Amino acid sequence: MITPVQNAALAAQLDNAINNKTKPLGSLGALEALARQIGLIQNTRRIKIEQPAILVFAADHGVVAEGVSAYPQDVTWQMVENFLAGGAAINVFAAQNNCALRVIDAGVNHDFGPRDGLTDRKLAHGTHNFAHEPAMSRDLCETVLAAGMALVAEHPGNVIGFGEMGIGNTTAAAALMHKLTGIPVAQCVGAGTGLSAQGILRKQHVIEAAVARHVGVTDPLDVLATFGGLEIAMMAGAMLKAAELRKLLLIDGFIVTSALLVAARMQPAILDYCVFAHCSDESGHQQMLDALGARPLLNLGLRLGEGTGCALALPLLHAAVNFLNQMATFESAQVSEKSE
Repeated sequence: MITPVQNAALAAQLDNAINNKTKPLGSLGALEALARQIGLIQNTRRIKIEQPAILVFAADHGVVAEGVSAYPQDVTWQMVENFLAGGAAINVFAAQNNCALRVIDAGVNHDFGPRDGLTDRKLAHGTHNFAHEPAMSRDLCETVLAAGMALVAEHPGNVIGFGEMGIGNTTAAAALMHKLTGIPVAQCVGAGTGLSAQGILRKQHVIEAAVARHVGVTDPLDVLATFGGLEIAMMAGAMLKAAELRKLLLIDGFIVTSALLVAARMQPAILDYCVFAHCSDESGHQQMLDALGARPLLNLGLRLGEGTGCALALPLLHAAVNFLNQMATFESAQVSEKSE
């Protein structure tokens, strides 16, 4: 069970420490809120970042058969190979920020065999086509959630970023968004990997028809099983366990946020532990963030996924920690405070 981070006494101590730094009140903006949040998550004024890691979950989607992606399904396993070879954007950005990177096969429709750098947690070779049948059974979905929880339980460090790879997964994420927020499908779908306007409309129609087919599905776990992906379900499980262990969750873009949306409908207190790295350029992400009451740190027009936003936001986490721990107070620096 996830414990809310509410602690009025500690919050007051953190506010006092932040406000007494040598700066005008509130002048470090979002960094002040971030330092306060980290303090409440870690239950201390002496906050720290230890062994940050980004977990990239990869899986395939049966709904790709409906023509909802600009790329063929083989790109999923080919990009996993690129991750393992160190050639993707997430490899570059994670290395730049001294962040560990772990690639997880959550259900890619390809057999990699034992590979250095690849964590094999494959429970199926992709999902079924949710345009015609549930993406997975409820039992499989529960097993995938548990696998994600187990991954995080064995993981060191107190900051975990979440990334993904899976051709077709913006379609699954848009369906989850619609079912769990009630926002019209047309406002949930976007270009994904680069669909034309006609392709976006096709994606919308595929989701709308699937929603009509599975009209009675409302429970969050059933929604996840019916419309989700193996990587999305495994991420949701990993997020739930990370929050239970009082780790900070760094949330990437549209697909990762859809996994969090599911997790938050199961245990709302998870949101106390989440830092939203950025607002992506994928249509619908801003509305999904609004539905979660989230304020992202960055807005760079990203729409790549992989956890790239998490890696780019990491320096801001370090900045929040460092100003709280290292910046002088008015008293220690012998600087006069504001006069009324």
